[in-house]
Amino acid sequence: MEPTPSGRDRGHRTVSAAEKTQASQVSLRRIARLFTRHRAALAMVTAIIVASSVIAMASPFLLQHVIDRALPERNLTLLVWLVLGMVAVAAVTAILGVLQTWISTRVGQEVLHQLRTDVFGHLQRQSLSFFTRTRSGEVQSRITNDIGGMQSVVTSTATGIASNLTTVVATAVAMVALSWRLSLVSLFVLPPAIWLTRRVARLRREITAQRQRELADLNVTVEEGLSISGVQLAKTLGTGPSLIERFNASSARLVDLELRSELAGRWRMASMSVIFAAIPAVIYLSAGLPGTAGTLSIGTLVAFTALQGGLFRPLMGLLNVGVSLTASLALFARIFEYLDLPVEVADPSEPVDIDPRQVRGHLRLDEVSFSYQGSDVAAVTGVTLDVPAGTSLALVGETGSGKSTLAALVSRLHDPGSGRVTVDGVDLRDLRLTDLAAIVGVVSQETYLLHTTVRENLRYARPEATDAEIEAAARAAQIHDLIAGLPDGYDTMVGSRGHRFSGGEKQRLAIARTLLRDPRVLVLDEATSALDTETERAVQRAFDVLAEGRTTITIAHRLSTVRGADQIAVLDHGRIVERGTHDTLIDDNGRYAMLAA
Repeated sequence: MEPTPSGRDRGHRTVSAAEKTQASQVSLRRIARLFTRHRAALAMVTAIIVASSVIAMASPFLLQHVIDRALPERNLTLLVWLVLGMVAVAAVTAILGVLQTWISTRVGQEVLHQLRTDVFGHLQRQSLSFFTRTRSGEVQSRITNDIGGMQSVVTSTATGIASNLTTVVATAVAMVALSWRLSLVSLFVLPPAIWLTRRVARLRREITAQRQRELADLNVTVEEGLSISGVQLAKTLGTGPSLIERFNASSARLVDLELRSELAGRWRMASMSVIFAAIPAVIYLSAGLPGTAGTLSIGTLVAFTALQGGLFRPLMGLLNVGVSLTASLALFARIFEYLDLPVEVADPSEPVDIDPRQVRGHLRLDEVSFSYQGSDVAAVTGVTLDVPAGTSLALVGETGSGKSTLAALVSRLHDPGSGRVTVDGVDLRDLRLTDLAAIVGVVSQETYLLHTTVRENLRYARPEATDAEIEAAARAAQIHDLIAGLPDGYDTMVGSRGHRFSGGEKQRLAIARTLLRDPRVLVLDEATSALDTETERAVQRAFDVLAEGRTTITIAHRLSTVRGADQIAVLDHGRIVERGTHDTLIDDNGRYAMLAA
């Protein structure tokens, strides 16, 4: 394949100014839109919360009557009813709490599911240039760690705000109803609580962003160090100890960030706990002062103190939800950054309807030029080629001449910067990507096999393919006999990235997988480069038969594989410098003749 610019950074990543300000740019309205489909469920949860909070407020008043009336008057009947009422309130609020948790958790999980799916689907639509400049571990970390880190916020934030806010309001109303004077004493704690919470929220947000970046770095180390290719490289180069040291350093930084995240603001919150714990003492003192002594009953004082004690949990919960939401903005920023990535190679807004089975396969490139992102040098410049349906074109040239770039343009892995690529006169950019994938089949020099059975690897190209069709494709690729000789035949596990097979065997499996789609245009990007001479001849014979009636583009370093091509184009620094058949190019004694020598 042609080399492409890569922004890969294997070390500890520095944080750009843009990344530092991402969280502050996240719109709460955009986050709220994630819940739009679940408005009915959220309305139901809110109704349950309000009902639960109102019902729970009956307990202090029942307690007041127990102390002020039932016990002093020794009214057993009233006492029994009051106690039963207290038990009933607890039971009803518990049942409503379970129902609320079930609905809110289901809503949250569905939102996370949709978010994961949207991110995965959007990244699938990104061009190859995105993946060449992005670390694979980074992508995985955002889908798993970042979205996973949102779970508590997405599942409980909305309900937490509604529940705690309703409880605080209901408790405050009940406290005022019991004694408005004592209520004033309890409210002085709010200003410092709000101030401290805002400071903690800002601190948590910064730490959360750092932690997620460190998790991404850790993911990259695992991906690169524990894949089969990574392990082989480490063992052959003796870099295992340095990889362990790198992982250890990243993990140690993560430990520090986790501690800082957990302890952020704990001393401030501890101070608030002390203040809230001291308020009952202040209330008792206020009740005993000369101006208020004798104006409050014991039941009212006990009920008020119970309400005030119950105010601490929802109030701190409400403030903590604000802290969690602010901290989670760093997570949302990282996810929205991926969702906002422009799609460079996208389906057309008004695609041309085409039946892939009716395509003849007449391929044409008109003045095509293309440059990789970040490169000032064009990979191909002003290339014009006409490949009639059913004929073969061979692209030859030295490494970096632009051969694989042209193959990528034909399969629309990239779009040309200028000019156009057409099949049967239709610009590839006007075709649906699924239609194009059915028309153009690619076998490249880099073979990727899935960690599943041989049968499923082949069926991945065409899920509805029968076993007979799979076997026929394997026979055509000269790989059936080898598969049949495996312990479990076509049900043999391929293994991670197909490392149980040799390079030539993997190449033939990839060829069979592509042929199973029966494309009208075949792009063979050094497809036989990993094969030995004998196997290459066998596969080439299969290609000669299968190429009948198809348009075939072959890229090869070994000129022996392209001698029979209908036309050969010689590339040099992205330009076509010669074209013709093998015999005419040899007779011209130019660049092709030099390569063939």
